[in-house]
Amino acid sequence: MNTDLLKRLCETPGVPGHEHRVRDLITAEIEGLFDHVETDPMGSLLCRRDARREDAPRIMLLCHMDEIGFLVSHIDEKGFVWLHPVGGFDPRNLFSRRVLVCTDDGDIKGVMNPGGKPVHISTPEERKKIPTPTEFFVDTGLGTKAADRIKVGDMVVMDEPFLEMGEKFVSKALDNRVACWLGIEAIRQLGDKGRGAEIHVAFTCQEEVGLRGAKTAAYKVRPDIGIGVDTTLACDTPGVPDKDRTTRQGDGFGLHVRDGSFISDRSLVADFEKLAREKEIPFQRTMLAAGGQDGAAAQQAAAGARAIGVVVGTRYIHTVTEMVDRTDLEAARDILSAYLEGFEA
Repeated sequence: MNTDLLKRLCETPGVPGHEHRVRDLITAEIEGLFDHVETDPMGSLLCRRDARREDAPRIMLLCHMDEIGFLVSHIDEKGFVWLHPVGGFDPRNLFSRRVLVCTDDGDIKGVMNPGGKPVHISTPEERKKIPTPTEFFVDTGLGTKAADRIKVGDMVVMDEPFLEMGEKFVSKALDNRVACWLGIEAIRQLGDKGRGAEIHVAFTCQEEVGLRGAKTAAYKVRPDIGIGVDTTLACDTPGVPDKDRTTRQGDGFGLHVRDGSFISDRSLVADFEKLAREKEIPFQRTMLAAGGQDGAAAQQAAAGARAIGVVVGTRYIHTVTEMVDRTDLEAARDILSAYLEGFEA
């Protein structure tokens, strides 16, 4: 299993609208895997593998590159850096974090905390208050020199390393560098098979702020079948009722039935389930009560497409401790490769 690639993907900064570093990494990694590669005007990386037959169906995998993060909104006269979130944060997870402020001239380390009094001088009532994300600031230690190196619009990401813990991988940005890994490794595993379909893998931008890159990419490709590749919740942890867990880690990839943005095509769900059973690939059906993913953009592009989601259950999502299980990740790779292999030339 190519763990090194997953580590490099996760540790590379790339918030919505600033996916260029991730795109450059992927571009170097996929050399020789596709027949055509281009970057569209929004910044998504569009990769095509040609078919060896006429009237071949167009199959599109959508794998978003962006991670949740921040953009610099203001540098005050003391050099404290204020932020605007791009993506959904629970502010309870933002206290006392190490971050990177990514500038054109290099990355600057910083620490992020909310404004207000520390525990020693705050009242019990003040300690109960949960700040909003916009109340957090970054201290780079540069003081008044910060404004000379940092500008409004620079991206800020969490600064945490990728870890292997038993059969788990832990990192920031597993949502959705997991999908980037799958988009590469499924095609690598496919080899020269599956040439009966025109296969598109779109590494999309700005998913975390509204599926924006997927909408334009899918409109250009106009797929017959769209596969949204993403993470989903794994709330198989203490304090969450079993009915709300969404997935259970170690039970295989998630066969995505619905979420807040789309409902998967029933026949595709049946096809993937049948194939998974035949290939003995572990899976679990999954639905997400709210939220969305790029499969919705494929389904609704132009005149529409049949669409489904292939997802990997992730604990502690949208934090720096996102966790996925090796079994589930390998199962997602295997089902994608097996499905594409079924399109004979």
